[in-house]
Amino acid sequence: MEESIPRATAVAAAGTWPESEARDTVAMDFDDRWRRRKLYTAQGGLAFLLDLPEAQVLKEGDGLQLATGGFVRVKAAPEPLVEVRGKDPQHLLRLAWHLGNRHLPAEIADGRILIRYDHVIIRMLEGLGAVLATVEAPFNPEGGAYGEHNRAPDHPHEHHHYHHGHDHHDHAHCDDDHHHH
Repeated sequence: MEESIPRATAVAAAGTWPESEARDTVAMDFDDRWRRRKLYTAQGGLAFLLDLPEAQVLKEGDGLQLATGGFVRVKAAPEPLVEVRGKDPQHLLRLAWHLGNRHLPAEIADGRILIRYDHVIIRMLEGLGAVLATVEAPFNPEGGAYGEHNRAPDHPHEHHHYHHGHDHHDHAHCDDDHHHH
């Protein structure tokens, strides 16, 4: 019995699969590139079911191997982000420290940091003198020391302060950013 909707059951890293076997390309924002199972429609109209053994981050250029043969190329879709720049390299490092202290996904490249919009974080950055701009770009945040890129999509790791097991710590929080230990 032939499947009506092909299933993508494996991921081949960018550069390791035969591009000539690409049947279509699917553009995904960061959230959609961090899934285990979801129905997608690629840019050329191919509908397929992503059906992986576990959730993983899909990267630009990866190939989703279809059980019926061929691949679907992954494209990182632009999404609305906030670009954070400092007045100088030392200021940018200080801003990066404050963002890291909030445990939120961030992409660091080209003298800037890209984050998703969060009014509390934006207010903090403005207070620290950051130069902010709204941009549309693919979002590829750093993986982190705690393996966040292996998290399941229903367990987001935003700025809600998952503290990785340390109960006592010294860092300041914004006015709207309270938690108890």
